[in-house]
Amino acid sequence: MAEPGDPKAPADHPDDHDDLIGFSSAASLHGRARLVEPEPEQEPEPAAAPEPAPDLFAPRAEVDPDPVGMAAPKPARADAIFDPSPEFASRSRRRQPPPDAPGSMGLYAVYALILFAVPTLGVSAVVGLLAVTGREGPEAALSRSHFIYQQRTLWAAAVAAVAGVILLAAPFALGVPVLFLLALWTVIRGASGVWNLKSGKPISDPRSWWI
Repeated sequence: MAEPGDPKAPADHPDDHDDLIGFSSAASLHGRARLVEPEPEQEPEPAAAPEPAPDLFAPRAEVDPDPVGMAAPKPARADAIFDPSPEFASRSRRRQPPPDAPGSMGLYAVYALILFAVPTLGVSAVVGLLAVTGREGPEAALSRSHFIYQQRTLWAAAVAAVAGVILLAAPFALGVPVLFLLALWTVIRGASGVWNLKSGKPISDPRSWWI
């Protein structure tokens, strides 16, 4: 039996492993050719089947635009923050404006004369007093309460204005605070009457001297 690396051993001796662990062996040093085992040939991989050409005349399959059952959210508009909420919109639709009182245009005109009494130095109040004096008021309870309220306001303002002018000649000019309080009282009563008429409410106590 030959020892590994024995130069006398044939090159194809099974125990000669020098060819496997270095660039040269004892056999190659003696001029014998190195036996190289050929690598096994690899089998070629089977060729993949060619893809069928698309049929250009086949009907196109319908694609579900919303496969999950939920539509994509629409992008928010820039002015969406100014849109009223659904609750507010439904509430405003249910809200009905108050009905107009019979003869409300004439009542609004007299209230305008009362409110302009101060800027016109009482001239418009005199016109309003002539408009409500000597005629019957409306029959509707709502309109009649405002008519009586206007009558008492204008008559009381006329009497107080005459008293204030007379008191201007008194000591300490007592007529000045009287006329100032009269102007304030007239504007407050006129504004309160317009607000109640606009809201469709009657004057709770039209014969009182306050609001």
